[in-house]
Amino acid sequence: MSYAAACTAAKAQGLDVLGGFHGGAEDGLPEGCETLLLLGPAQDFWPLFQQSPEFLDSAPDPMDRWSTRVIGQLSQDLQATPFMPFGGPPYAPFLSWAIKTRRAWSSPVGMLVHDTAGLMVSFRGALAFRSRLSLPATGNRPCDNCTAKPCLSACPVDALSAAKGYDTMACHGYLDTAEGQSCLSTGCIARRACPVSDGANRDPAQSAHHMKYFHKPRVF
Repeated sequence: MSYAAACTAAKAQGLDVLGGFHGGAEDGLPEGCETLLLLGPAQDFWPLFQQSPEFLDSAPDPMDRWSTRVIGQLSQDLQATPFMPFGGPPYAPFLSWAIKTRRAWSSPVGMLVHDTAGLMVSFRGALAFRSRLSLPATGNRPCDNCTAKPCLSACPVDALSAAKGYDTMACHGYLDTAEGQSCLSTGCIARRACPVSDGANRDPAQSAHHMKYFHKPRVF
């Protein structure tokens, strides 16, 4: 198994390898595993997902069920151990894993920023391999060269801040207003403000799908 082969197999399912690292049991990997690869939506993920049985059957949690099936099959094909960022507790430490890849970092607004997906980064699962795969060189934290930092001023209610944390009440309150409908239909305005987020090529319908699960409108 090679890194390139894993990337090709993931890409065929609408997923990208968003980073990897060499580790062991101290990082939460199964005994004997030496490499972990993190998987997230590729640019063509959304149209592929819309054709899946999970999307079409109208049952709850279609994306989580899709991830379980697709990444589970990938793990069998690639002889790896699968991990999902849901289904706990306990939960796999995806945030710390992401930072270990040196392709994701804490951003000025607190959430993770990725070298190619920006603040739109998300993970659908991970694969742990017993072999030590040769990993490509990593990039630099994009925020270090971003002088404008538009993410800091994008949120109208200042709900996101690395210093103050995430003000979920302010966020949900804003989403209940007419002005907040833009975030519900196209995704978080702060995440969209990141210049690197364009690299994710996120379909607004995909963002709306996630927002539907994140925010339930208040009943007055």
